[in-house]
Amino acid sequence: MPSDSRPRSRPLRKLGFLTIGLFDEADPRRGHESTLEIIELGERLGFDSAWLRHRHLQFGISSPVAVLAAASQRTRRIELGTAVIPLGWENPLRLAEDLATVDILSGGRINPGVSVGPPMHYEQVKGALYPDTSAAEDFSYERVRRLLDLVRGKPATDFSGVEGFETFSDRVQPQSPGLGGRLWYGGGSLGSARWAGEHGMNFLTSSVVKAEDPEPGTDFAAIQLSHIRAFRAAHPDGEAARVSQGLVVIPTDSATPEQRARYEAYAAQRAPRTTSPQGPARLLFAPDIVGTSAEIAERLHAHAAFREIDEVAFALPFTFAHEDYVQILTDMATHLGPALGWKPGA
Repeated sequence: MPSDSRPRSRPLRKLGFLTIGLFDEADPRRGHESTLEIIELGERLGFDSAWLRHRHLQFGISSPVAVLAAASQRTRRIELGTAVIPLGWENPLRLAEDLATVDILSGGRINPGVSVGPPMHYEQVKGALYPDTSAAEDFSYERVRRLLDLVRGKPATDFSGVEGFETFSDRVQPQSPGLGGRLWYGGGSLGSARWAGEHGMNFLTSSVVKAEDPEPGTDFAAIQLSHIRAFRAAHPDGEAARVSQGLVVIPTDSATPEQRARYEAYAAQRAPRTTSPQGPARLLFAPDIVGTSAEIAERLHAHAAFREIDEVAFALPFTFAHEDYVQILTDMATHLGPALGWKPGA
């Protein structure tokens, strides 16, 4: 039996998945096509959402908004998100235009998740990214606030009206109704959780948190729970504020013996980083959960943070093959989701 067998307060309402979209440098189209096929499969299986990671100068999706535009034309129901776009690489005004455009094309299904902070390896990349302004760029929450204001329709300029034969708006165009309420902040600290709540965003909490407070110590679930509660305490919607959890979960119900062995080896290789906080930021990683859907459900029901959410975007492992993702997603939809009280979308 799990160490804490208290019943969950609510059944799982929304089941989603997250993929990094890896590709081979020699054949990038195949990798991107695989990602689109996985999203199409997710819709057929009844998943509520599909989310894309974001990678720059690596062999993963560097332009998730473009990939979501393609996915929006190959699906009709599933929600499409980013988890997350690091805003240090972005101009908020241009990103607001792109997000609204794709949201219009999708019929209002885009869920943009963002985060802040300097770009990874900033000293090495700043000359290419911000050659003239690298020392002046602001990578604080202010960058998120600018994006929020622009998406939500606040003026971007004091000029509007007709000039010659052209008409100008003082707001980002297009404006997509509802998109401002579907913006998510991806955070792993108490500060980010509170900030997201205070600004009326939704909150993405993943398999990484900061072990800042000595009170929860190195109990991942307790730390994550403190973030969820801090977010909802600061949010205008209180307990109804949306939180999505993104643990790495690998069901093996229909896996072959070879697949199960690879999945277990993958989790074992990553396990050492889950035992203590890592690096100066004191990052604490959740263990990957591998097993049958019944075993995974039991562990999740015992997870203090999981008991307080009703949305998930389970993260797919980075380095598996297309057929592995097909098996994992199929087991999630047909075995794990129902074991958590979830019902597939129509």
